[in-house]
Amino acid sequence: MVLQDDRTQEQKATHNFLVVGTDTFLSGWGKANGGVSYAAWACQEGDLRKVENWVNNRSDMKRVRVVYGKWYPKGTGHAHIYVVDEGHNAIK
Repeated sequence: MVLQDDRTQEQKATHNFLVVGTDTFLSGWGKANGGVSYAAWACQEGDLRKVENWVNNRSDMKRVRVVYGKWYPKGTGHAHIYVVDEGHNAIK
């Protein structure tokens, strides 16, 4: 599993709630060739419910779940952690 994490070292301490989904559109090809594609949005605790609702409403995300702290996706594929900061669509 290839893990791409967009957070800075500081954000890893402040944005430690991850809303993770299995990306049905990108799984099986591209960076996830032959495997699964995961997308995760890192946020602060105060934004967690808004981010979770936003991800649940995306048609390309299945198996949406919340992970706290470190996340170690297993298997073959690609996982990408995005940062939810002020101005992100999930918390507007």
